[in-house]
Amino acid sequence: MTTVQKIKEIEDEMARTQKNKATSYHLGLLKAKLAKLRRELLTTSSGGGGGGGVGFDVARTGIASVGFVGFPSVGKSTLMSKLTGTHSEVSAIDFTTLTTVPGTVKVHGAPIQILDLPGIIEGATDGRGRGRQGTYRWYVNTPHRVDRYFLTCPKVARTCNLIFIVLDVLKPLNDKRIIENELESFGIRLNKKPPSIIVRRKEKGGISITNTVPLTTIDHDEIKAILSEYRISNADVAIREPNCTADDLVDIIEGNRYKIPHSVPVSSKDWLNVDELIEKMWEALDLVRVYTRPRGQPPDYDSPVILRHGKCTIEDFCNAIHKEIAKQVKYVIVWGSSAKHARGQKVGLEHVLEDEDVVTIVKK
Repeated sequence: MTTVQKIKEIEDEMARTQKNKATSYHLGLLKAKLAKLRRELLTTSSGGGGGGGVGFDVARTGIASVGFVGFPSVGKSTLMSKLTGTHSEVSAIDFTTLTTVPGTVKVHGAPIQILDLPGIIEGATDGRGRGRQGTYRWYVNTPHRVDRYFLTCPKVARTCNLIFIVLDVLKPLNDKRIIENELESFGIRLNKKPPSIIVRRKEKGGISITNTVPLTTIDHDEIKAILSEYRISNADVAIREPNCTADDLVDIIEGNRYKIPHSVPVSSKDWLNVDELIEKMWEALDLVRVYTRPRGQPPDYDSPVILRHGKCTIEDFCNAIHKEIAKQVKYVIVWGSSAKHARGQKVGLEHVLEDEDVVTIVKK
């Protein structure tokens, strides 16, 4: 039985099983198994019987990556080509983009990688698009029917720092819902923060569960079942947020399932709102530009060192240039928002920089 068939079988069993005290442990096991099978599709070269394909993995370049996700023929390739100057084949027919096409756009001096991902395609099991070659297929349950879709290379989408869902302006809401469900099914959480759940493994003592809020959507049996499926037999679990679900617990165990929000209506053909899109992209990536100023010279505003909020100390700045520089630092002078004085402030390696600060390094 292929991985995709196993996924479908578990989904069917979950749909048939009523949720109650007697079935909570069983449902917990099924949810954990389902998450592991979906991860398997992303980490194996032939999940679900599909071939390895060509051109789906791309080398990471730039300071961050942004993936364009959507159905075929909604303008992903046109927008990507105009933003980056990189040719991504454009056509009015479906399935023009069959591989991940990378490009780069400079935003405020920072190189941002743009990835034009192949479209989410309806009817994949009937052989449309690339069919079985290098693609993964799954099912989306809708209120009225079960449609079949697949997203080529969800593994690439999961590695992006930011995802742009590109929609047809004539039917945006339904398509958005379908795509969000597709991404959710493979652990890509949009517009969400990680739940306040802590799973701390230990060497012995069994499973200890504490909660500072009522457990309304998950119980102890379901928690223990999920931990059991991940072969966690000794751990302290603390739930500090109301309405946490079994999926939330799975997310915490799986790790790295949360992405950054933002959406802007654009027309790449008429260049409508594209500048706003670029600014929203910059805000969402939450980057910090730091300019260097050699002693006795003016600042270099053309080539900033790009850091991330939360990892933008002087030591991070030094390591971004060269890993040996931090060992040679005597002191650093900083001008800008993080400095106490307009004339500059002498700081050490632990000083936290802010966007558009200017830095002079004085070596030993």
